[in-house]
Amino acid sequence: MKTRLLFVLSIALIACSSITTSYDYDKTVDFTKYKTYNFTEEAKKLGIQELNRDRLLAAIDAEMVKRGFTKSESPDALIDLLGKMEQKTTATATSTGGGMYGYGRYGYGGGFSTTTVNYDDYTEGTLFINFVDKGTEKIVWQGRGTKTLNETATPEKREANIKNGVAMIYQKFPVKPVK
Repeated sequence: MKTRLLFVLSIALIACSSITTSYDYDKTVDFTKYKTYNFTEEAKKLGIQELNRDRLLAAIDAEMVKRGFTKSESPDALIDLLGKMEQKTTATATSTGGGMYGYGRYGYGGGFSTTTVNYDDYTEGTLFINFVDKGTEKIVWQGRGTKTLNETATPEKREANIKNGVAMIYQKFPVKPVK
């Protein structure tokens, strides 16, 4: 299949920005018919750092188990993962000075001002989790999460960010957690 460049939200989803999630699904599908799942071979070999890939797969496993699914070698559904990373830059301009000067009732002239522009480069990652009907090989649900990546996060923060990001993506999954 296609090459995967998943950032995994490298998933170290950064602390100072929030994750934006969205989803889409086939409204004609009865999700109660799915009982078992497994990952596609492509998802298992996702082109990201191995520790982050393992964290991601474990977080998805936990969300599926919460919803009553069982991992199986002959599953009803497959989970495929895709990702994209985008380099972005923001610019912030700050002006200082610019006061009036003069004498009497009327000032004249414009004074001096200085404008400083600061550029901030960052990476934004999007994780796509596809829930695929194994029989028809069609995507029946897709969850997406986008966040600024923190490539310097500690292992503990990466794990927490991955779990949180996956949980947020799964909030709109049609099968709710089993009580």
